[in-house]
Amino acid sequence: MKTTAVILAAGFGTRMKSAQPKVMHPLLGRPLVDWAVRAVQSLVDAPPVLVVGHGREQVQQLLGDRCQYVVQEELLGTGHAVWQAEQTLRGAADAVLVTYGDMPLLRTATLEQLLAHFARARTTTNPAIAMLTVTRDDPQGFGRIVRDDAGAIVAIVEEADCTPQQKLIRELNPGVYCFDAAWLWDNLPRLTLSAKGEYYLTDLVGMAVAQGRAVITSPAPTAEVDGVNTRIHLAQASAVLQRRILEQHMLAGVTIVDPATTYIEDTVTIGMDTVVLPGCMLQGDTALGARCQIGPYTQIVDSVLADDCRATYSVIEAARMDAHAEIGPFGHLRKGAHLGEGVHMGNFGEVKDSYLAPGVKMGHFSYIGNAQIGANVNIGAGTITCNYDGKNKNKTVVGDDVFIGSDTLLVAPVTLGERARTGAGSVVTRDVPAETLVYGTPARPAVPREQ
Repeated sequence: MKTTAVILAAGFGTRMKSAQPKVMHPLLGRPLVDWAVRAVQSLVDAPPVLVVGHGREQVQQLLGDRCQYVVQEELLGTGHAVWQAEQTLRGAADAVLVTYGDMPLLRTATLEQLLAHFARARTTTNPAIAMLTVTRDDPQGFGRIVRDDAGAIVAIVEEADCTPQQKLIRELNPGVYCFDAAWLWDNLPRLTLSAKGEYYLTDLVGMAVAQGRAVITSPAPTAEVDGVNTRIHLAQASAVLQRRILEQHMLAGVTIVDPATTYIEDTVTIGMDTVVLPGCMLQGDTALGARCQIGPYTQIVDSVLADDCRATYSVIEAARMDAHAEIGPFGHLRKGAHLGEGVHMGNFGEVKDSYLAPGVKMGHFSYIGNAQIGANVNIGAGTITCNYDGKNKNKTVVGDDVFIGSDTLLVAPVTLGERARTGAGSVVTRDVPAETLVYGTPARPAVPREQ
């Protein structure tokens, strides 16, 4: 059975109280609409059609050629929205799956079950529609599934139109459908305008029944079908998705000591036997190797940590740590920082746009910016690279095996040759030759005492 998908994402999302399109609000590392697209991508034979409207430029920039796009210029209801895809999809498939850009909890497996149920029924009852239903006490505004005495669906009644007796129905319609494609495109033009001035997709159920075509259902887990309409809903969805993400990592061999205080986005990868301690935030395009120890209270964003790294009470942003490197407590790696293998970076240190070669020991209360530090260098406490002259960022180059005394100021651009040394409190304004000791303000080579 050849399948296409239509994802409805044209609404304003006014209840979000935001200038940002609702489907672009971030949720654990991905905008809402990205979750919706990922849920259907593996189930369809061509890129899904995204019905866009408000904020469509942002949506298209995000998703690119992962989707096809049609525009709903006027927001005239769900039936009208799906109708916009007819020109693109008519004749392209046997079945059309319809989902929503603000329903991030819906799993691929649940949609796959719906499609399989529809495919099996095509050989027997030839249904016009297969739809998800959910049974629960809180209707949350969903329409009610009305069945006859034989259990067959006869209608979907929107909550605003329900009689008191219909409001007691606990079987609800979350609005996710699989349609017989030819039947859908033939019947969408027959929808009539509601009292609200909209064309309802739900009216197709009554039309199918009236034509003698079957409408079948597939149950959905309660937690998967809630849409996001407010910031409260966004937080609720985040809690559900966060638990899923943490469980995936734990099942893959990662220890998460306190899931309740751990935030890990869906875009993060973590190696086996890594331990994540309480209070950590792992975000963006972050990859952690095996056997790392992260935290407590550490934030890592868009960074790569190799095997056996340690980061304690620290912030790491757009940076890299090679195997066995360690930082903290209270360290900060800024964009472009790269700690080589086995580098130790102590308390309250900061590195930006610099490479520290293997074996470097960086003392506490130091700042290294726009620098290249050679292997096995000792950076004493309080060392500062004075890299900014008011107009430009200038580079500091330090050779292998250099010893930098505490409270040294390296005024860039400046180079220290291999095995050079600086005395405590030195202000280095000129290049230092290899194997030379300098000290003072400004730093000068040591003069041998007369015998």
